Amino acid sequence: MKSILQDYEEQRECFYCTCKSNLQDHHVFGAANRKLSEKYGLKVLLCMKHHTGQIEGVHGQNKALRLELKKMAQREFEKLYGHEKYMKIFGKNYL
Repeated sequence: MKSILQDYEEQRECFYCTCKSNLQDHHVFGAANRKLSEKYGLKVLLCMKHHTGQIEGVHGQNKALRLELKKMAQREFEKLYGHEKYMKIFGKNYL
């Protein structure tokens, strides 16, 4: 599924800094929920610096960006499916 957070065709750039190179898919809810992020379009493009970078990456030390993406994803999911379904699927409220 396409992203419900970012139009990949229109915005082929890092969701955070608008860099246009070294882009990677970031599944907002990863690990056990990666397939659910894919299914519901809860993903964005991030440059390597903001995806896997040790300091500024969501998989590094950038907890603020990680949390903000989870909040955005929850809001967009709930617009389409509601809070109850969000909680049933993901089980944690970030708002």
